Amino acid sequence: MFGMTTDPAAVEANEAKLSKVLDVYETRLSKSKYLGGDQFTLVDLHHLPNIQVLNGTPTKKLFDSRPKLSAWIADVTARPAWSKVLAMQKQ
Repeated sequence: MFGMTTDPAAVEANEAKLSKVLDVYETRLSKSKYLGGDQFTLVDLHHLPNIQVLNGTPTKKLFDSRPKLSAWIADVTARPAWSKVLAMQKQ
């Protein structure tokens, strides 16, 4: 991503750690629409930059394999304010 060589062992180790966290998120999102409850909050907002970066990498497969998480990502990344942030970054 930054023109550097990727360390496959580091990616594998960190994907394993992330996978455990995403399992917790999947469970949480089976009980509520958003991570902090039934309304969009700073908890959800806080994740948007990292989601944006990881969605452009092979690590996206970890999101795609979890239906509740995938639905949440689709919801939070479709928010008009986030679309404006992305548009501003392109300027």
